[in-house]
Amino acid sequence: MTTTSYPAGAHEGVAAARHKAAAGRLWRGRTTDPAWVRPAFLGLLLLTFLAYLWNLSASGYANSFYSAAVQAGGESWKAMFFGSLDSANAITVDKPPAALWPMALSVRLFGLGSWQILLPEVLMGVGTVAVLYAAVRRRFSPAAGLIAGAVLALTPVAALMFRFNNPDALLALLMTVTVYCVLRALAAARTKWLVWAGVAVGFAFLTKTLQAFLILPPLAVLYAVCAPTTVRRRLGQLALSGLATVVSGGWWVAVVELWPASSRPYIGGSQNNSFLELTFGYNGLGRINGDETGSVGGGGGGRGGGGWGTTGLDRMFGAEVGSQISWLLPAALLLLVAGLAITWRGKRTDTARAAFLAWGGALLMTAGIFSFMAGIFHQYYTVALAPYIAALVGMGATVLWEERSRIAAAATLGASVALTAWWSYVLLGRTPDYLPWLRWTVLIGGLAAAVGIALAGRLDRRLALGAAGVGLVASLAGPFAYTVSTLQTGHTGSIVTAGPAGASMGGGPGGGRMRGGPGGEFAAPGGQNGRPAQAGQGQGQGQGPQGGGMVPPGGGAQQGGRNGMPSQLPGGGQFPGGMGGERGGPGGMGGLLNGAQVSVKAKSLLKADADRFTWVAAAVGSQNAASYQLATEKPVMAIGGFNGSDPSPTLAQFKKYVAEGKIHYFIAGGGGGGGGMMGGQGGGTSIATWVAATFTKVTVGSATLYDLTAPAK
Repeated sequence: MTTTSYPAGAHEGVAAARHKAAAGRLWRGRTTDPAWVRPAFLGLLLLTFLAYLWNLSASGYANSFYSAAVQAGGESWKAMFFGSLDSANAITVDKPPAALWPMALSVRLFGLGSWQILLPEVLMGVGTVAVLYAAVRRRFSPAAGLIAGAVLALTPVAALMFRFNNPDALLALLMTVTVYCVLRALAAARTKWLVWAGVAVGFAFLTKTLQAFLILPPLAVLYAVCAPTTVRRRLGQLALSGLATVVSGGWWVAVVELWPASSRPYIGGSQNNSFLELTFGYNGLGRINGDETGSVGGGGGGRGGGGWGTTGLDRMFGAEVGSQISWLLPAALLLLVAGLAITWRGKRTDTARAAFLAWGGALLMTAGIFSFMAGIFHQYYTVALAPYIAALVGMGATVLWEERSRIAAAATLGASVALTAWWSYVLLGRTPDYLPWLRWTVLIGGLAAAVGIALAGRLDRRLALGAAGVGLVASLAGPFAYTVSTLQTGHTGSIVTAGPAGASMGGGPGGGRMRGGPGGEFAAPGGQNGRPAQAGQGQGQGQGPQGGGMVPPGGGAQQGGRNGMPSQLPGGGQFPGGMGGERGGPGGMGGLLNGAQVSVKAKSLLKADADRFTWVAAAVGSQNAASYQLATEKPVMAIGGFNGSDPSPTLAQFKKYVAEGKIHYFIAGGGGGGGGMMGGQGGGTSIATWVAATFTKVTVGSATLYDLTAPAK
């Protein structure tokens, strides 16, 4: 064997040359691409990254429910594995833990803070834009990929959720990866890509359970029909992909179900300490039919609306959801039909048609389920639709542009721009005090551009490109403005929405927006002294456009509450517990859906002698417990889990913990408790009653605590 010998110092020169060539390829991209393509793509990613980083810490800990679990995971590997709410492993969040793992690793490496928690979400957003570009660019033009990426980045609900710590950011990334892998597999019947798609779905299941499976039917049918290989091999490849899904998503489930229940945390959101029950009940079929045991009140499932908003074909366009996701949804549907019409005569294995069917099938299936699900539904769920809409817009617009010499194609593209301009005009009209000039500018500019695009095949190229540019700007101006508004404002709580105040009505109570965010302390969103804002005051989300008080999920006022809070749950039960931490109001939906404000005195009290106890405190409901845990960075037991309706711990178990000296304080207030929580068995009310009758009350500011080491005299 011969070897190549280099003069002294030549190795360093060769290595430097290779590094320079690699950097050149990164900047230049494909040699067949125009020189502007790769810089434009990298610029898109950079701008997305910087935009999503802007004002990031304004949201503080965002959703304190998940932030507490992240803090716990940063302290305990066991808590990170199970997704426990506290490092002492009392109870888990009501989702599988995959979305928590990146954030917990970040906190473990860099410490607890807003940036450490939310930066991984930003990176997921940039990654989703990159994967979407790659998926669209691979079969279509660079312009198609860039348009798709820009549409995704400027979708208001995407700008919200890729800067927030709910599981939906990772889910959107994994769903986009799934479609990308399926399209790669379709190109040459490559088994490995279909297996990778199955792996992505499996981890998406570990992110948000059955929502990961919504796009499987259209993708599986598409591959079974269109893959360029024999029927037998297609079915075998799909079976392998399914096996990959089971393995990648099932390993964690198997560990949890086989692990002795006595040495693991209780499975939050379940009534029987079972992840399978959580998957198929509260987080599964219950979301479809509204039968969610332990929920804060199920949906209505009818045109008249219900606990979680009006259902029907127009749900994605209504006042509750439209401003979050639907800006280019009408255009995406029109372009889907146009794209299929243009590619329909292709052979069975045509990859362009397959791309339209893949993204279109994912959009229609997911939007259809969202439109008719009667159970818990929040506006931010619609971030799952953003990559599908963006892909269809990018592919459809460029395909029709290439066919603009044909009257039908040019007219259809012009119609999509006109339709988008009109719909933006409608959406902007729902917030008439927000940039009132913009809606007319968008409408006039969009309609003028639509005429130019419809005549593009007969115009000078420069004029045609000018019309296309104006049309693109007009189409994106509305979502761009709402995205900027979203980036300017911090968001906290369990239910958040994008855009300016009043952009989204209904869809569930709670949530909040902050003009500036704390790093470690929780300011009550919207109002003053911990109270939810009255309508027209502050930046509170989930509030009505006029009149005082809170708007319940279905949009109608619930009477009888104090400080704008309803006195009853949607299901009819009472809020237990009296004062909600330091929120200055009843321990109802505020304590259930938002974190409490923790004073310095309360923090110091809980941290004193903290190392002597397994839990420095216990509180009913996860949000209430999470606020104190994040303030002290010590374990706080969440009685009853998120809604306070889970039967963990029971009164007998709680008494045992107290007798063993494991809990120092009980924090009065919080949300839930089990009485009216859609059949939940939570023992929060009985525990609170026993504690109040047995132990010494300690008042710190407006917070009421009980010292569980000091019996009442």
